[in-house]
Order: sequence, then structure tokens, then C-alpha cells
Amino acid sequence: MTKTNPLGFLTEQISAWKEAGTFQRPRSLESPCGPIATFDGHKVINLASNNYLGLTTHPKLIEAAIQATKTYGAGSGAVRTISGTMDLHLQLERKIAAFKKAEACLVFQSGFAANSGTVSAILTPEDHIISDALNHASIIDGCRLSKAKIHVFPHRDTTLAEAKLAALAGVSGRRLLITDGVFSMDGDIGPLPELVELAEKYGAIMMVDDAHSSGVLGDAGRGTVDHFGLHGRVDIQVGTLSKAIGVLGGYVCGSRDLIDFLYQRARPVLFSTSHPPSVAASCIAAFEILEQEPERIQNLWKNTDYFRASLKSAGFDTGASETPIIPIMVGEAKMAFAFSRSLFEEGLLATGIGFPTVPEGKARIRTIVTATHTTEQLDRATEILTKVWRTVMA
Repeated sequence: MTKTNPLGFLTEQISAWKEAGTFQRPRSLESPCGPIATFDGHKVINLASNNYLGLTTHPKLIEAAIQATKTYGAGSGAVRTISGTMDLHLQLERKIAAFKKAEACLVFQSGFAANSGTVSAILTPEDHIISDALNHASIIDGCRLSKAKIHVFPHRDTTLAEAKLAALAGVSGRRLLITDGVFSMDGDIGPLPELVELAEKYGAIMMVDDAHSSGVLGDAGRGTVDHFGLHGRVDIQVGTLSKAIGVLGGYVCGSRDLIDFLYQRARPVLFSTSHPPSVAASCIAAFEILEQEPERIQNLWKNTDYFRASLKSAGFDTGASETPIIPIMVGEAKMAFAFSRSLFEEGLLATGIGFPTVPEGKARIRTIVTATHTTEQLDRATEILTKVWRTVMA
């Protein structure tokens, strides 16, 4: 009897993607993650990294990781709630809480786990979530896992966000109002002050995902809550340790009761081994650097403003970007991916982004500026983008 392939439908889908020109394989990084890096044997200008402040290669982070490994070993050996909570984890959480001006903090294995694990833990099917249409996939997954009723408002539209909240007046259940601080595909900043006002007006829990604003916005990179002067008015702050911090993981900051509750009920904490000591130690070093080396954030913004102005002068549409995430709007995914491949051949890594990461018809090249790029590298990147645009988009 001939055996059928029960996964044959996957082969068919992959073939369809290849035919449409939207199938992508990840490139292999063969060097440290820096402004110039080697991928697939080619040294290129790297505009595709979240390493905003260049901390992945900072000597203090590397030394902290080495020393922690020598002292504690390579791994923690268990989940947090069994025997995997190390003094390094607790030290890191105290440092983050103080940095974010919050009562307490809980570190998760990733930013994705922090969002999805928190939302799914604190809400029930009787509750309601009011969510920005462009919130990160980890928020969306957390909303679905909670089984709460989801009410989506158009991107950054606080008028319709209020309409969603007002329509729930008298309806049973808790309300969670949630937004990204900086949106990862468009690079614009969420309207946090207006949303905080709405949360207070309607008695909703206010939650912000500051993954792309931690280390970027606010004093010493404290994020959008600090940027807008909203300390004490945002109930849940989520951040990441794998972008500006340069290492790995995510965290949640809030009240002590929130953190104690998540420690008991957040499934990523209960069922995943904790960070190895090297990760915790290097993250501690990174938060110290944020306050000791403010010139890194200053240089990040200098480079961001310079590069965005250069792209606009060259005629590129950078959308609504306000941050180091600067998209170049293309339209169709096939064209964006072809554009990205041609850029790489010319010595520039800038990622093509299409559906389902962004809506159909809104594909783009996403560029990300870092503090460690030089003006010469950014000028060369603009030259390559302009040259390839004329060829690919002609």
C-alpha cells in the first residue's frame, strides 16, 4: 500500500509561496551583530537588527556573561517555581523595577512570552480587551489565549477606542486597554497619554508593550511611560531584553500583587526553564550602561534623524515613522522581497516585510538605525537603496 503524506499540504503551500516570490529563508549571521556584519559569507551594512545601542558586543556585557558562567555554570537547571530562580534573576528584576520606577518586575524567557503569558494569565472569558489593530503578534496571541472578548480599534484612533470602551458600560467583566509603545513595523509611537486618560475614565487596566521603546525613548531609555511622564498611571509595562538591551528575554513591571500573581499563574514562567546565568548577568550590566553611557541613546537619535532625512530627500516614502524603525513603503510583497534580495547583492541587509506581518498591499523594506552606525555607512546605505530602487522598481 502506498503511504500518503499527511503533511503534503505544507509542500503545496511552500511551492505556492515560491511561485509568488514571497518565500524567504533566514540568512546566516557569521559575525558579531554590528553595523557591518557578515551574512551568508557577505560583509554588508546591517540595517536589519534590533541592536539599537550596540550592546550585543559591549565588553562589559561579554565579561559579565563569562564571569557568571564560571561562577554558576551554563544553565539554571529548572523552571523558576521549582529550583530555577537564581539570585542573579532576582537582582536583575530589582534593577529593572527601579529603572522603570515600578514596584516589582518579573523576567520572562522572551518578550513574546511576557506579553502572551501576562494577558492570558490575568483575564478570563468574561473579560474584555480593547486593542490597537497593529499591536504585536504576542499581544494578539495573549488575547486569544485568554479567551476574553476582543474589541479592536483602528490604529492609534483614540476616538474609536473610547467608543469601544463606552459601549461596554454596564457590561460585566474587566477591561484591558492595550497598545504598543512603539509599533514594530511602522515605527510610530502609540498615543499613550490619551489612552491612559481613557483607561482612567472607564476603569480599565492600562497595559503598554515597550519592546521597541525601552532603551530608545525616555530618560536613559526608560520607555514611553517615562517619555510621556506617566509614571504611576500605567498598570502593566512590558519590555524586552533582546533589543536595545542586547541580550535575550522579556519582562513585566507593575504592582507587587501583579508580579506575585504572574509568578503563580503565568504559564511561560511555570513551564519553561529560566534564563542561564550568563544572560541574567549581561542584562544587569546592560541596564547599568544605559545610565552610565547616555551618549549611546543620543547617537541613536542623531543617526535616526539623519538617515530618515536622507531617505526622504532621496524620494522614499517612510510612512509614519518617528523612531529608529524606518520603513520604506513598497506595496506588494513580491516586489519588497525582490528589492531586499537586490539590496543584499549590493552590500546592504534590509529586510522585506509582507503579509501576514503587515497587511496586504502594505509591504515594505524595514530599516533599523543603531547608535553604532557611522554617517558614512548611512550615506552608503542611501546610495544603495536609491540605485536598487531605480533598477527593481522601474
